[in-house]
Amino acid sequence: MTLTFHWFLPTYGDSRDIVGGGHGLPAGAASGARPATLSYLRQIVEAAEQTGFVGALTPTGAWCEDAWLTTAMLAGTTERLKFLVAFRPGLVSPTLAAQMAATFQWQSGGRLLLNVVTGGEAHEQRAYGDFLDKDSRYARTDEFLHIVRALWRGESVSFTGEHLRVEDARLARLPDPVPQVYFGGSSPAAGRVAARHVDAYLTWGEPPDAVAEKIAWINGLAAAEGRTVRHGIRLHVITRDTSEQAWAQARRLLDGIDEATVEKVQAGLHRSESEGQKRMLALHGGKRDRLEIYPNLWAGVGLVRGGAGTALVGSHTEVADRIEEYHRLGLTEFVLSGYPHLEEAYWFGEGVLPILRERGLWRHPAESGSAEPVSVPFATAGAR
Repeated sequence: MTLTFHWFLPTYGDSRDIVGGGHGLPAGAASGARPATLSYLRQIVEAAEQTGFVGALTPTGAWCEDAWLTTAMLAGTTERLKFLVAFRPGLVSPTLAAQMAATFQWQSGGRLLLNVVTGGEAHEQRAYGDFLDKDSRYARTDEFLHIVRALWRGESVSFTGEHLRVEDARLARLPDPVPQVYFGGSSPAAGRVAARHVDAYLTWGEPPDAVAEKIAWINGLAAAEGRTVRHGIRLHVITRDTSEQAWAQARRLLDGIDEATVEKVQAGLHRSESEGQKRMLALHGGKRDRLEIYPNLWAGVGLVRGGAGTALVGSHTEVADRIEEYHRLGLTEFVLSGYPHLEEAYWFGEGVLPILRERGLWRHPAESGSAEPVSVPFATAGAR
């Protein structure tokens, strides 16, 4: 089976340094020397498509630009690249979300992927008018995906749940193909939603043993629902011709950041309700002295950035080795990023992907017969 690689769109700005923002941090915390203009983002999506990425993850939150609008304006820039659009159920009705997805598929030629983000930060959710607690938000996501999946099947939906209610909902146009649903979360409530509804479960970049535990956990829950789920991982990358060059770049990213900044960011991140964010914070403990937490796995990004906080660092061959190691655990999709995103797309695409091609683990999506994600069965109404 060939591996699938996605890149990342920094819709909060980009830089040669780490750009903060994300879980637990206030709106406006992200900034960069390169504003997230359409002209700059177009360069990134063109580089991603050229070098062999299947899709591009686009984040959601008060600290970045709107993912739906941004990707819709970028869709005409590329011919093959898909857009992995992050969005939050509960901030839009399930019927409207299902309709938006169908429209996107029609107008883009079927290039929408969806990353469902339940929302781990109560203070940010309240800013959008959402006052549910964390477990209730996951329960609402369960209802939301139940409705959306039924609409995508062409059903007329009347549903009354604890959090959502629709009556005689139906789509005039069905999405073709049905968008793949990506989802992450480390809490028990998140696991239940993943098992019932999603195509691909994403984890942030933890050491292999921890990732293997999460894969086994989700696989067990999905099997109980009569389903199977693909697995992916979200990582940054710093890959160079030599290991020394890569680690020098990693050190440079932190050299210009003083301790006061690290302490301020860490204090903000510790407000997070996200189990995944707590796991990221535990990897480094806010300290700089033990950031290589596994060979070629560096937790330095997480000192000043919320969300995914680890990077694969090393020579092209070393990074390819770690990717192959993660693949042996059961991972088939890799959602990657790096600073700055334009240059790092080329470093990875021209340095690591050819090695994985030689090992029979990757083919360029433009090549005939290349594998791309396919839908897997999801729970029926009776299996909810």
